[in-house]
Amino acid sequence: MRLLIYEPSFRRLQGSISPLGVEPVLFSETGELTLDGQPVSLEDAAPEAAWANADVWFGPVARDYSVSLLKAPSLKWLQSGAAGFDHPIFSQLVARGVRLTTSHGQAVGMAEYVIAGVLDHLGRWPERRAAQAAREWKRMQVREIMDTHWVVIGFGAIGEGVARRAKAFGARVVGVRRSQGSHPCADEIAALADLPRLLPRADVVVLACPLTPETRHLVDAEFLATMRPGSVLVNVGRGGLVDEPALLAALDRGVPEHVLLDVFETEPLPADSPFWAHPRVSLTPHNSGATEGQGGRNDELFVENLGRYVRGEPLLNEADPKDVLAGEG
Repeated sequence: MRLLIYEPSFRRLQGSISPLGVEPVLFSETGELTLDGQPVSLEDAAPEAAWANADVWFGPVARDYSVSLLKAPSLKWLQSGAAGFDHPIFSQLVARGVRLTTSHGQAVGMAEYVIAGVLDHLGRWPERRAAQAAREWKRMQVREIMDTHWVVIGFGAIGEGVARRAKAFGARVVGVRRSQGSHPCADEIAALADLPRLLPRADVVVLACPLTPETRHLVDAEFLATMRPGSVLVNVGRGGLVDEPALLAALDRGVPEHVLLDVFETEPLPADSPFWAHPRVSLTPHNSGATEGQGGRNDELFVENLGRYVRGEPLLNEADPKDVLAGEG
């Protein structure tokens, strides 16, 4: 079995990959393919599997590597280093029968990001830092996470991580997902249809779900009008989950009280976007999961899945083709 892999990634994982008996097709930093040390065409290389991680997506070969994936008719399985699958390349591959597995190595960092952002706002840390900078001895009362109500929309690895940490602070958590039933990280599991009941009681609403036709602009004017005064909205999912003009209008009216945004419909966020300077907005450039441990966890999952693929065992985190193809709409 031949594996298409970015050469720097292979050098890092060679000790784990070699014992599995796969033939690595190395994609160099300049875009050349080699097999057993010799140049090879994509057609002759005929890779059956591929690993597309952060080294690929955020490196100099992102475009060329993507083109190679799309032009490899032999490809049967792609392990992605991303948690989502709304990028058009995934639906194109899945439409022709390629199996797609995703990664959740970023879930730890993203969950910590959510908790840190909520603590920053409830604890009035921007005001505290401003007082320090002004050399002003200013005491202020702050809010606690204890006994707050959280609604976490999307209860996969990221949502569960947020819930587990929020509950450790004493919060009550409702997880929103398609599959119902109890969950140890949530006080209640609900469906999207339950949001009109849940939002008026929620102090914190976290978006951690994939972008699908069902969730596109989930946060619209009606959603925002249902949120309670003093609430915080966090989006670590996808920018398309939010109707941005509706959100800006709601922020100008004061509800939600604050938003923490790591993702936007247009990225990079244009310099003239009103989000940059809005007093009720904290934002980051789509890197909530970019922590020092993310790469290692994604590598471990890839190696585990590579072994499973070679042995013909079920793969971890395999995306449902119906969900991936639904994203085309």
